Amino acid sequence: MSTEEILFNVFMFLVFFLILFILLYILNVHKYKSKKKKQFGEIVYLVNKFQLDEKLLPKRKMLLWISILDAFIISFVGTFIFMLPIDYIWRFLIGFVFLFALIYALYEIYGRHLVNKGYQKGKKE
Repeated sequence: MSTEEILFNVFMFLVFFLILFILLYILNVHKYKSKKKKQFGEIVYLVNKFQLDEKLLPKRKMLLWISILDAFIISFVGTFIFMLPIDYIWRFLIGFVFLFALIYALYEIYGRHLVNKGYQKGKKE
């Protein structure tokens, strides 16, 4: 792979990341501000897995970080799969593996960060 191709792929990753981040953040904030107050699957997952106190969580800040994580996951997997010179079926299979691995790993790191910040149930600061 030449230097131009690598730079093009990095540029495309950054462009996809920024577009996805802006779009996801706007949609998440709109969903949060709606009168229905729907639950976010990501927040519910983090609250249940790490025993977080939902009342203490900074929801607006979490929406920002959830949007960043989701945009990074989607753009990284998309860019990586685009670079592979293999058949489409293998691209999809590798993409699903990377997708689930990144989702699990990044949300695990974010959940542990929230625990370290003191948002766990029963912890008093």
